[in-house]
Amino acid sequence: MKIGLVGGSGYAGGELLRLLALHPHFTVEAISAHSNAGEEITSIHPQLQSYAGRKFTPFEPVDFQGCELIFLALPHGESAKIIAQLPETTKIVDLGADFRLKSKDSWDKYYGGTYAGSWTYGMPDLPGKTAEIQAAHRVANPGCYATSIILGSTPAESFTDMSDLVVVAASGTTGAGRSAKINLIASEVSGSLSSYKFGGVHQHTPEIEEALSVISGQDVKVSFTPILAPMPRGILSTITLKLTRDISIAEVRNYYETFYAVSEFVHLLPEGQMPKTASVLGSNFAQIQVAIDSHTNRLVISVAIDNLGKGAAAQAIHNANLMSGFAATAGLLGNGLGA
Repeated sequence: MKIGLVGGSGYAGGELLRLLALHPHFTVEAISAHSNAGEEITSIHPQLQSYAGRKFTPFEPVDFQGCELIFLALPHGESAKIIAQLPETTKIVDLGADFRLKSKDSWDKYYGGTYAGSWTYGMPDLPGKTAEIQAAHRVANPGCYATSIILGSTPAESFTDMSDLVVVAASGTTGAGRSAKINLIASEVSGSLSSYKFGGVHQHTPEIEEALSVISGQDVKVSFTPILAPMPRGILSTITLKLTRDISIAEVRNYYETFYAVSEFVHLLPEGQMPKTASVLGSNFAQIQVAIDSHTNRLVISVAIDNLGKGAAAQAIHNANLMSGFAATAGLLGNGLGA
């Protein structure tokens, strides 16, 4: 199946190319990049030696006419600008935020610019989503933080108060994109932790609230504090929710195990074992652990994913597999890299 990638020079684009190189059904025909057009792919992504000799091209719609599916890995606001130039019959997975939100008001508040509408929200590990994604022509890939928080919270919706969702989550620096920024250089990041977009202003907030409100039927409110961690990639989210009834940890674990029984990629760890970002790097896997804080009557959930894998490229391929009629696991069963 012929695949195109618009925006191949960023971190998510590079991870897509790495995973697609080993995919049994997808062949990458067109790879464009804006500022890096004309440069060797391996000059930007030296790890991708299977693409040696190939160059990034400028975005020209004609180059994508023969593609059956296209990935968009562009900065927020850019995907909507080029959609009209791509074939209407071509399936598209957008890794940006342009089509994630149903609410124009939320878009205006957290992103700004022209609101482009919404596509099918592509979180295939949630029960009932597979058929919806299989039938979709256009899919909005979830955000990285949103992925970890929604996966960690959803199974608890029937015994927790979703109007009081509190999250503190740390992400590696690749989550901020490839553009040079002083606060992301090694001298600033190494050996240091810092919060950012502090006070409920992170752009994934409305995405989390929309998705969980649809799932739970509750009016979800999230207090979300992101942290910049001194590592290139990975997300570790700590989620707390007020319990609404007496429940044992054994019952909670049963809820989670049953909920994700059909998912090949989301794993509740054995008791006593904690999620680690190193364990999921380079993969489409999510690790979850749960506990009950009896002192505050809150459920505590820990979730680890790779922000470039499960939080971006790997989940995008998962969605593309379903849209194309392939097995969900095609090209995605590689283990995490570990420490």
